[in-house]
Amino acid sequence: MLPFTRWRAAGAAAVAMLSSVAFGQTWTACNPLHTTCPPDPALGMTINVDFTKGQVGTFVGSGGSPTYGDGGVSFTVAKSGDAPQLNSVFYIMFGRVEVTMKAAPGNGIVSSLVLQSDDLDEIDFEWLGHDSSTVQTNYFSKGQTTSYNRGQFNPAPNNQAEYITYTIDWTSERIVWYVGGTAVRTLTYSDAAGEYPQTPMQVKFGAWSGGDPANSPGTIEWAHGPTDYSKGPFTMLAKSATVSDYSTGKSYSYSDNSGTWQSIKSDGGEINGNLGKAGQVAVTATAAAATGSSPSVPAGGIGKGSTATQTGWPWEGTGSAKSNPVPDGWIITPEGKIVPSSSNAMKPPNAFLLAGPLVMAILALAGGRRP
Repeated sequence: MLPFTRWRAAGAAAVAMLSSVAFGQTWTACNPLHTTCPPDPALGMTINVDFTKGQVGTFVGSGGSPTYGDGGVSFTVAKSGDAPQLNSVFYIMFGRVEVTMKAAPGNGIVSSLVLQSDDLDEIDFEWLGHDSSTVQTNYFSKGQTTSYNRGQFNPAPNNQAEYITYTIDWTSERIVWYVGGTAVRTLTYSDAAGEYPQTPMQVKFGAWSGGDPANSPGTIEWAHGPTDYSKGPFTMLAKSATVSDYSTGKSYSYSDNSGTWQSIKSDGGEINGNLGKAGQVAVTATAAAATGSSPSVPAGGIGKGSTATQTGWPWEGTGSAKSNPVPDGWIITPEGKIVPSSSNAMKPPNAFLLAGPLVMAILALAGGRRP
């Protein structure tokens, strides 16, 4: 059983999580290339999350209020500042991420699926709402944007009307982006020319308005804005997610400031310890060449400073996995829920039960039930 003090702390964290609405640039709270940072909590397994059944504790919301229903989790942009997202409470060190979803429509509206590390390595899918036939694939290393030649537009027909499974399969040797079982892009380590993403990643997905008039001209142009909110609301839907960590252990840490995958250490496990054991992507075809290079956003058009991401998301670090850790004595289930381990499956103290709706919200996050 969690001590009462931990329950009280968990309650305070839940209040902050449930009430926070953050609209600044996404950032990393601690960049291990510049300082010593806490370890990254590891997934170390495979989870299969069904969002049609409600919330799960392994993904927490920020930047707005994702809602749940028969279609899965909805990310709705209805007005300036809306940027609902889900963030994993874990990291993966190489792995596979699959999300079955519908992209949001609307000029200026962006749906995003991003893997991002503390030192700003990044792997992206981004759907621009003005075009329902393509998806942009992109990657960054250490947040560097000295050139903007990494993005591609790849085929993803009818992506706003149909649920399609999008997959990022990431190893130390290559990254493959899949659309509905079709490999649309492959990036090898050597092709990346020293800019290959290779450090532990958190999983984030949601929708935002790149075309908001408050954004920089470069971001608005990239998103095909400006956004006309009178034509909304604009909603992205995610039905399910499968996440496989190709490494094992309790946490991942940086042994130096090189930012190489060989410098990453696992506590209680092994880097690449699950490689080849987590199943395979069911590939149906290989797509034709990309439809064209992405114009992306010009330098200075989005995030600024050494800790800002380069996707243009208006999401702050409120979804940090380290600010929403799995409590001691609790475990992640294969369904993505966070539950007490068998030796800790006791009810919380009566005093905690008096907290009313807050407790219901916490228990919903822990057990996947809707409050």
